[in-house]
Amino acid sequence: MKQSFYYRGHQEKEIFAQKWEVENHSAKGVVQIAHGMAEHIGRYEYFANVLTQHGYIVYGNDHRGHGQTALKDEEKRFFAEENGFDTVVYDMIALTKHISTEHPRLPIFLFGHSMGSFLTRRYIQLDTEHIHGAMLSGTGSIPSLSLRGGILAAKMEKKRKGLRSASPLLDKLSFGQYNKSFHPARTPFDWLSQDNDAVDLYVNDPYCGGIFTAGFFYDLLTGIKQISNLANIKLVPLNLPIYLISGEQDPVGSYTKGVLKVYNDFKKAGLQDISYRFFKECRHELLNELNKDEVIEDILNWLNVQIDKKTVRV
Repeated sequence: MKQSFYYRGHQEKEIFAQKWEVENHSAKGVVQIAHGMAEHIGRYEYFANVLTQHGYIVYGNDHRGHGQTALKDEEKRFFAEENGFDTVVYDMIALTKHISTEHPRLPIFLFGHSMGSFLTRRYIQLDTEHIHGAMLSGTGSIPSLSLRGGILAAKMEKKRKGLRSASPLLDKLSFGQYNKSFHPARTPFDWLSQDNDAVDLYVNDPYCGGIFTAGFFYDLLTGIKQISNLANIKLVPLNLPIYLISGEQDPVGSYTKGVLKVYNDFKKAGLQDISYRFFKECRHELLNELNKDEVIEDILNWLNVQIDKKTVRV
């Protein structure tokens, strides 16, 4: 059973969210989803329905600049006037607090995909009071030199065009190379999935795609710099379970190299419960891949292990 609602995020902003309930009321946990850039929480319907069938209540919100949180043109593809990356993370934290009020006895797990994985990595640096584990799908790492160049370009674009102006330049710098490994390309988004039908659904979704603003790119790139800082990674509780999943052919994860960099950074920071899995031949959106059921089964196995560990501790 799905329910749509709005809740108050950071600084009283109205944030659109959805909730999928477990029908027999025998839930064993909650999964909170953070969606990726240029998409929305509604794309996780299939995933959410499978999770509820296995005893997990699911929540997720449309981030600022996305979906039904950004119905006005001036809100689309833009985070905030200042401190946008952390602002969106605080919106996620506000949703967690809402969840913990509704389900105070259930463990809550974060699932972040792509941009949502970057936001989730910041989340667990700031606040894990109600969080029992985090899953990072389609995450990655940007080399420091490239990151500095991107931030400089975003600063210049902000100054030249304004915070809320679309930036084709930054879009090309960020995503222009993602499709190059998938020629002959049928669409500009072949890098998302091997499943043509899933790619077409993305292309035809009015809440997906588009050129994002200079302000958004500045927030995203400075956020990635922030979450990659070793001192910030050390803010994550050492015993928090974290699971990284990625497609071997995912350009966001630099074809596994960027994901391994994140994994090794976590280990370097002293985190003790980190694991990962790469799915052969899969691209960026594992939940929309040809073998999505295998991916979801793997996620459920990880979740069930965490639930069992919690039961043993109790």
